[in-house]
Amino acid sequence: MSTKTESAVLERNAGAGLTLVERLDKLYEYDREPVNESKLYGWRTFIAMFLGEHIAGTEFVIGTLLVMHGVTAADVFGGLAVGNLLAVLSWTFMCAPIAVKERLTIYWQIRKIAGPYLTVLYSGLFALILCLMAGSMVNVSTTAVTLPMGIDSPNYAVGQTVPSIPWIVIAVGVGTVIGVIAVLGFERMAHFAKVVGPWMPFVFVAGAVASLPSLGVTGLDNFWQIANEKIWTGIPRAGQMHYGFWHCAGLAWLCNIAQHMGMGDVTIFRYARKWQMGVCSAFGMFLGHYVAWICSGILCAAFVYTQTAAGVADPNPTPGNIAMFGAGFAGIVCVLLAGWTTANPTLYRAGLAFQIATPNWSRWVMTLVAGILMVVTACIPAVLHYLDRIVAYYGLFFMPLGAFIFIDFWLFPRLGLARNYAQRRGLLLSWPAAVGWFGSFGICFLLYAKDQYASMAWINSGLPSFLANYKADLFLQVLPAWLIAVVLYTVCSLIQQWFNPIAREQSK
Repeated sequence: MSTKTESAVLERNAGAGLTLVERLDKLYEYDREPVNESKLYGWRTFIAMFLGEHIAGTEFVIGTLLVMHGVTAADVFGGLAVGNLLAVLSWTFMCAPIAVKERLTIYWQIRKIAGPYLTVLYSGLFALILCLMAGSMVNVSTTAVTLPMGIDSPNYAVGQTVPSIPWIVIAVGVGTVIGVIAVLGFERMAHFAKVVGPWMPFVFVAGAVASLPSLGVTGLDNFWQIANEKIWTGIPRAGQMHYGFWHCAGLAWLCNIAQHMGMGDVTIFRYARKWQMGVCSAFGMFLGHYVAWICSGILCAAFVYTQTAAGVADPNPTPGNIAMFGAGFAGIVCVLLAGWTTANPTLYRAGLAFQIATPNWSRWVMTLVAGILMVVTACIPAVLHYLDRIVAYYGLFFMPLGAFIFIDFWLFPRLGLARNYAQRRGLLLSWPAAVGWFGSFGICFLLYAKDQYASMAWINSGLPSFLANYKADLFLQVLPAWLIAVVLYTVCSLIQQWFNPIAREQSK
């Protein structure tokens, strides 16, 4: 046996009897140390990253869903402006300063305040949902590739829930490209975003403008009238609930709350030279989640209107269909690349998250595992059909632990509480973090579910009248969930540390 082989065997055997916590402690991770000064990036990198990630193929999906849910033109233009502004402020003043100060990934920061057990649970679940989100991007890109080939994409709205074999083969190919780029790491993703990101907003705008005449728009003078009559009519399609101003604002703010208020993007902003670079998020929010959502809404309405007028019974407004309708093959290429630029960093985060839960595996291996899960979820049409709901649950569930990072960083020193308490005390699990996390999500979910699911209606009988009469909306639960999480975590931490003289001494 060679010396190299013997060393490998000895190393593997040495780690065989270690517990999960010990394996985590032995693992050398780049995210366990602050990012070196020589690895920091400037404004252009983060502008490109946000352009690439948030001007995505899924913008064709969200813009379409808003049309389907019957928003009005005022709801879209006003509500999205408010929600995206809140998102930019959250990135700039909540996420970026902590990222630049600590320069650690969210997983390692959570470990310091919540303990390794909750970190593994968070990382594993977060990785799965990231795979699902990346899969939705692959689905979007695949609809673009299959359209010129004459391969129909599944239409979930009319009961088509299984893609064809050729469609799945294309999805595997698209997902493979995404997986390779994610494996190559942050620097390659940033370069890819710089190359393809800047021109994508122009394709969205050009496609929307080109499709307006098919709706009867002749100029600015009748645009608003047509917008309310044929695009954002205020009337939801059959089977869809009605959305209003605050739904638009809540969706724009909530769809990335796990990244900003939930601190997920400290993993990205730890590479930033200055915390002020959090403002770069405005390029993604207002060119992607504002302009692109509005443009895709116009494209969806024009496509459906034209297809219906041509006698098509059930128009299928997939991203590929509406992009081809508005911008031709340039639209197809835009959808393909937009899906890639969003799925790349999403899959990269998923690989890092999986590695926290499986520390003996290298990042690139876990990124490939995440890529396989991504491709599987890409072949489930229901993911796109219910993407707005999935995004809402995703934000509400993962946001509380980010709230704890924020409170631990800014509030605890002012309250005389020790920061990073779990790390200081060597705790495997922080019970205040567990109570705050599951308590916040549980309360908000039950308040929503009591009026949405017949099996949960019994909850109303045990509630005070003011809560029984409260009609919670999933998109409007953001602020209540954050406040509940903060209150629960802070009160429990006060109880935990107040009776511990060592903790009080360490906080001084």
